[in-house]
Amino acid sequence: MPRLPLRPQTTPDRTRTRAKARAAVVSIVSNTSLIAVKLAAGLLTGSVGILSDAAHSLMDLLASVIAFASVRKSDEPADATHRYGHEKLEDLAAGAQALLLLLGAAFIAFEAIRRLVDGGKVTSLGLGVIVAGLAAATNLVVSTYVGAAGRTTGSAALGATAVDLRTDAIVSLGVLVSLALVALTGASWLDPVTGLAIATAISTSGVRILLDSARRLVDEALPADELAQLHAVVGSFLGDEVVGFHDLRARHVGSNHQVDLHLQFVAGTSLERAHAVSHRLQDAIVDALPATTVLVHLEPQDRVRPDRFGDPDTVPQQPAST
Repeated sequence: MPRLPLRPQTTPDRTRTRAKARAAVVSIVSNTSLIAVKLAAGLLTGSVGILSDAAHSLMDLLASVIAFASVRKSDEPADATHRYGHEKLEDLAAGAQALLLLLGAAFIAFEAIRRLVDGGKVTSLGLGVIVAGLAAATNLVVSTYVGAAGRTTGSAALGATAVDLRTDAIVSLGVLVSLALVALTGASWLDPVTGLAIATAISTSGVRILLDSARRLVDEALPADELAQLHAVVGSFLGDEVVGFHDLRARHVGSNHQVDLHLQFVAGTSLERAHAVSHRLQDAIVDALPATTVLVHLEPQDRVRPDRFGDPDTVPQQPAST
């Protein structure tokens, strides 16, 4: 039996594309400004905490540039060399961002350990506290904006950038607290210890983002709630014409979904009628899960066979063949 063609969005959603690009630009501008301020403050105060924060912001800047490039490229339509589109570039970009975070964490840990071993003194504590507070507030605001844009557009790259920025805000708050404690107690060792804590926090975020992007790149199934929604939509089409379905597969690709399934029709259904019903099903799936590409394989009633992927507890019972 013939397969219905893929129904990709040949023209990307311009509003969504602009929103993703705008959020990426905001993160780039924010990180560039904060890096300059933090580096200056770190050199003036000698604080490993502030220098570590600056290194983290540098990693964030590189990640933001990657996100900006990936969201622009991923929204390009499919072409002769990438016939499934470019959406996976967003997942690849998220993985690259995670690796940058882990690299930054390694640098911070090395510098903190060196300071603990060799000793070091922090000066101009007031300036350090001001810079750390300003950086924390800025990153909280920008991460909220970028995170909202990532959720609205479904962009994995922007989601990873928002996590980077929130982690940076937490880092800056930690630096602020450590500098305040150094000022109160005179215990300079608190500064490199804070650097080690920062490296641990960054590593945790990096590993989480890396695992999430890896799951997408290896085509892990959609979350259970989205799969249940898909089964409910397809199940609503079962009746006099559609007698069953099987091999329903769904995955995230960048900020989009891809779904394919085998749909079984009662004996004697014309190809034209099966085609029309299948397109109605495609539209229903897209209504339930926007930005979804759907592929339906048409089958006659006497080709019913066990589902290769479904969980018997969640897959709707298919009518027996007659």
